[in-house]
Amino acid sequence: MTEGFIIKFITDAIYTVILISAPILISTMVVGFIISIFQAATSINEMTLTFIPKIIVVVVVMLLLLPWMIKILQNYTISVFNLIPMVVK
Repeated sequence: MTEGFIIKFITDAIYTVILISAPILISTMVVGFIISIFQAATSINEMTLTFIPKIIVVVVVMLLLLPWMIKILQNYTISVFNLIPMVVK
């Protein structure tokens, strides 16, 4: 194992994590921003008002993007398994 191999392996892992988590994080951030604007405009400071819509958005996004996420993880796992012979040498 060389330094380049390890750096590429870690870079691919981080890229995969970012690729899978980005849609959920971005959609939750957008909903939180919209709710905070609504709370500022109406002076409603209810804490549960932020959690319920975010949970609903996370569940909906995960249901819609789950096949895509599984495909990304499957491709990454296959590439990791293909690297095993190079590591064992």
